[in-house]
Amino acid sequence: MSSAAIGSTVPDGTTEAWKDKKRYLWLIGLVVPLIGVGVLVGYLYTGSWIFLLGGPIVINLIIPALDLVFGLDPSNPPDEVMERLENDRYYRWVVYAYLPLQFIVLFAGSAVLADQNPAAWFFGLIGAKGWAAAHLGSSLVAPVALSWWEKCFLAFSVAGIMGIGINTAHELGHKREAVERWLSKIALAPTFYGHFYIEHNRGHHVRVATPEDPASSRLGESFYTFWFRTVSGSLKSAWSLESKRYRRKGTHPFHLGNDVLNSWLMSVVLYAAIVALFGWGVMPYLLITIVAGFSLLEIINYLEHYGMKRQKVGEKQRYERVLPMHSWNSNNIVTNIFLYHLQRHSDHHANPTRRYQTLRDFKESPALPTGYAGMLTIALFPPLWRKVMDRRVVEHLDGDVTLANIQPGKEAKYAAKFPPPSVHDVHQDLFAQDQSGEVLAARCPGCSYVYEVAAGDEHEGFAAGTAWTDIPDDWCCPDCGVREKIDFVPFDPESLERVASATSSTTESEAS
Repeated sequence: MSSAAIGSTVPDGTTEAWKDKKRYLWLIGLVVPLIGVGVLVGYLYTGSWIFLLGGPIVINLIIPALDLVFGLDPSNPPDEVMERLENDRYYRWVVYAYLPLQFIVLFAGSAVLADQNPAAWFFGLIGAKGWAAAHLGSSLVAPVALSWWEKCFLAFSVAGIMGIGINTAHELGHKREAVERWLSKIALAPTFYGHFYIEHNRGHHVRVATPEDPASSRLGESFYTFWFRTVSGSLKSAWSLESKRYRRKGTHPFHLGNDVLNSWLMSVVLYAAIVALFGWGVMPYLLITIVAGFSLLEIINYLEHYGMKRQKVGEKQRYERVLPMHSWNSNNIVTNIFLYHLQRHSDHHANPTRRYQTLRDFKESPALPTGYAGMLTIALFPPLWRKVMDRRVVEHLDGDVTLANIQPGKEAKYAAKFPPPSVHDVHQDLFAQDQSGEVLAARCPGCSYVYEVAAGDEHEGFAAGTAWTDIPDDWCCPDCGVREKIDFVPFDPESLERVASATSSTTESEAS
């Protein structure tokens, strides 16, 4: 496969014909936190425990059913509209709006776990409790007292909303704007999974679809085995990445600027506030919310790269650049709306800083039989998952199971079940750059991050004047995580300055 052929999209589309038909459908994603409101209101009116399971019912049953009803959406934005779409701030505010709703549900749910009625508190605050009882029903503002098992059900429903909040954090955390990166950490605070911000961007995106990646599941590995490996491995990876960054600075990692520590500190402050408001009695149930919330993230991780493995290429035998073939995708429109196009995962890994509204479907991407919501339910039952997915993995690899990322110890079993061909497909290193001679500046070809020797990169631990040859060979782009040092394109920084100066002069001349 040539480098030009990689990443072709389907269908092509034109500027004249293409419109974002999902523009206002993206608002439906905000229904997820509103489900939490519906859970509480439904229980207050009826007293029925079935409402307390609203989160799992919607995620595991209703959304998968809607995926089957409404089908696929393979439409892609053409090149001509990409910049306009990226810069349309409406799409950003759709994502931002999830956060306040997420925290309203968390605090309201905590109140109910503490046997307090948040609706009664709200109407009392605005002096309308009597009006609410008379016009909306006395049940809405009546005292509440859930049994322990009802509180467990409620904790699971809140967990679904907090877990999908990690997807919101995922969308925000890949962006270059500092405010969005901080909002990402805030969205991660309820699940105490702030280290995901570091591990996902600078760990998973670098090692994805390799045996070394704790967040890439292996052929023959059950979700439950994967859960222990990814939860512990991701935590170790995040701390290791930040420790390495601070070693380059010549200091220890115990600084507030450590993105693992400051993210965890947000969680500590959040739950300290909840305990101060509602007491320690809510914490056993909120522990369910925390664990079930980040487990929802990990089960999505489990299905995104199941069995996929990048080949080692070139003289250095490094892993090939992540390609569309290394991620499982789905065009089921309903789950894509709820998860901000997360199911167009191949394009996300190829272009991590690209915003959700511009993500594309690729011809060469393997497709799941249904959306992520339906597949996560199947993943809970390992024999069913293997029956559905194992053959699909091998078929995607043109029958060569030796190209799969196989659970250690199961290689012989899979070779016997799916006999590989005698000749194996060998990939070439298509993206390594010629960096001979003095390099004064180099640009990431994926996201256009620039390292300039004169300026260095203090955040990465490279002081001004750090030569390109002194940058570690295993260093990757800090913005996208997709391109390694050897992929960077050298250029003359003075020519860039001349272009910028000329552009500025032209602009000033036109203005005058």
